Amino acid sequence: MQTAITRLLGIAHPIIQGGMQWVGRAELTAAVSNAGALGILTALTQPTPEALHAEINRLRGMTDKPFGVNLTFLPSLKPIPYEAYRDVIIDAGVTIVETAGNNPSAHMPAFNKAGITVIHKCTTVRHALKAQDIGVSAVSIDGFECAGHVGEEDIPGLVLIPAAVAKLKIPVIASGGFGDGRGLVAALALGAEAINMGTRFMCTLEAPVHDNIKRAIVEQTEHDTSLILRSLRNSSRVYKNALALSVIEMEKSGATIAEIGPKVAGVKGRGVYEGGDVEGGIWTVGQVQGLIHDIPSCEVLVARIVQEAEHIIHERLVRLCL
Repeated sequence: MQTAITRLLGIAHPIIQGGMQWVGRAELTAAVSNAGALGILTALTQPTPEALHAEINRLRGMTDKPFGVNLTFLPSLKPIPYEAYRDVIIDAGVTIVETAGNNPSAHMPAFNKAGITVIHKCTTVRHALKAQDIGVSAVSIDGFECAGHVGEEDIPGLVLIPAAVAKLKIPVIASGGFGDGRGLVAALALGAEAINMGTRFMCTLEAPVHDNIKRAIVEQTEHDTSLILRSLRNSSRVYKNALALSVIEMEKSGATIAEIGPKVAGVKGRGVYEGGDVEGGIWTVGQVQGLIHDIPSCEVLVARIVQEAEHIIHERLVRLCL
């Protein structure tokens, strides 16, 4: 199943692991890449640029397959040395970078000079067009179903993906709500060249996430997410726990970022993934959890998705045309 993305990235299957804070570590990245998809290491999971360099080296000891590094540009109360992280990525010889958040244009000259393939993640067509204009090689379009930052326009993938494909000249990767072969076939039918999965890969044997969290994802449904920070125009889809619901109530009462900030601190989310207390903090998960019913290895998951997709294409769609 070869597409423009598999050819661009040198991977066997049109499946990409999303960059996930605290989750995109060497173990998961290597497992995804070894399965024939594209694993993504999350740069800012590492506390320093030097730690990122060490993690890249550790990853290279686990796989000889293509992988990428995610570098997300977001506002922060504490300045983040983005240039230093970028330079580590370049110096380490990484060939694929996924950028997200703010416009990565300031970093494109350095990435281009190094010959790096850049994929930018967007939640709107206009942002995707801007990313194309600044020279990225592909865009990943996040539908409203996705985990984490969903944007502010609430456009689901069924509309957003073909809308982007219609206006872009570069390949489009479909993201948000994907977790099985049915989703892969749907994405290809909508014009995308691959799918990007975060939550589904979080619920695998190799993901560095506590088993309690994985079991919670399996047990919950598509109804069990919440949208927080809407009042601050920084909407984020997270697990529906008591803390998330309390944040929503604070927003309704007009709470400020100074009041809400301590409750949604990222370090608490890290504690959830590592300690396993689903109520211990805010943690991101997508609506696709309603389609997740097991905790397989990455190898089994990727193979199953591809087999399901091929079966649907050859056994159902072809027969419909006879």
